[in-house]
Amino acid sequence: MRNDERQIQDEDLMDVAHDHEQAHRLRKALKVLADNPNVGGPLQEMAKEVLSGRLGMKEAIQTPGYMDALGDRLTQIRQAAENQTTAEREESRAKFAEWQKKQEEEEDRERAERDGPSLDLVTGPRRGGRGHR
Repeated sequence: MRNDERQIQDEDLMDVAHDHEQAHRLRKALKVLADNPNVGGPLQEMAKEVLSGRLGMKEAIQTPGYMDALGDRLTQIRQAAENQTTAEREESRAKFAEWQKKQEEEEDRERAERDGPSLDLVTGPRRGGRGHR
């Protein structure tokens, strides 16, 4: 995706998302697909097309080539998981738990930034109150 190209916003995904939070997560997932060189092929193309606004998410879902690519990718992931040893499975679970914690922290931070200033503002000492004599 070129830097000068328009990028959709979370609101642009509300035709397929149930709420703003889901739209935000969907846009982030599309960005990961678009930016990850390991994705490639029709799946990455679809993500870039949706993010640029050239293709709506609803149309992408209805495009057989894109959904076939998603199904193929999910099959590859499932097969890789089935072929893991117990040690590899435990390592994957630990890595996923760590990744999930980071994602939740990032989403909390982004949500706080989106929702505006916090009510827990830190204030300095009051002026005009009792002072030293």
